[in-house]
Amino acid sequence: MRGLIASAVAAVLCAGCAASGADRPFTPGGGDAPVSGATSAAPSSAPPRSETLSVGDDLKVVVEWPGGLDAEHTQMIETFRDAYTGMFEAVVTRGKDTRYLALMETQAGQSSYEWVKAYVDGRRGVRGTARLYGLMVSGEFETAAQVDVCVDESGLRLTDARTGRELPAARQPASYRPPKSTYLQSAAVHRGDDGTWRIKLFRHAALTNERAKGCRR
Repeated sequence: MRGLIASAVAAVLCAGCAASGADRPFTPGGGDAPVSGATSAAPSSAPPRSETLSVGDDLKVVVEWPGGLDAEHTQMIETFRDAYTGMFEAVVTRGKDTRYLALMETQAGQSSYEWVKAYVDGRRGVRGTARLYGLMVSGEFETAAQVDVCVDESGLRLTDARTGRELPAARQPASYRPPKSTYLQSAAVHRGDDGTWRIKLFRHAALTNERAKGCRR
């Protein structure tokens, strides 16, 4: 999902907000101090769980939910989950399903549209399984926050959209092969006046980046 949608993210998550926590290392379960300016919401008693979403007949997204998320953090992460799966739904439908755009503001929406268009114009599809894990909200400033998600796309394969057949190994993108197939995707999310969380900006960090070290398994 990175590629075309890995837009350069501004140092702030919202106008006038400090960015002191934007680049701290991503270490789920680690002992890092909380982000300056972040709020600490009371955790829920929800246990960890695994969710499998089907996108068409041949593509699945597995989401490994952590326990203890409060309702608002859950909504933020659900926005990322729905946008991620929604973009693949757009690819599967050859660009006809555009519901993912309702989950994004202008800049994220434009870059995501271009990502989908590249698949459609190239007559390419996707099959296999992608995994989202290490889900967390790393920064929070009133109506804005940063959502960090580890993404493993090593189980994905590019297909010919006309025949549905998987392309030969030599024509598979490097982004679907280790180590590039696993990365940290961060999204700056913003809550609108209607109370809905939407994605404002994306950024991506490869496993070689300090920020993504928590995605190693």
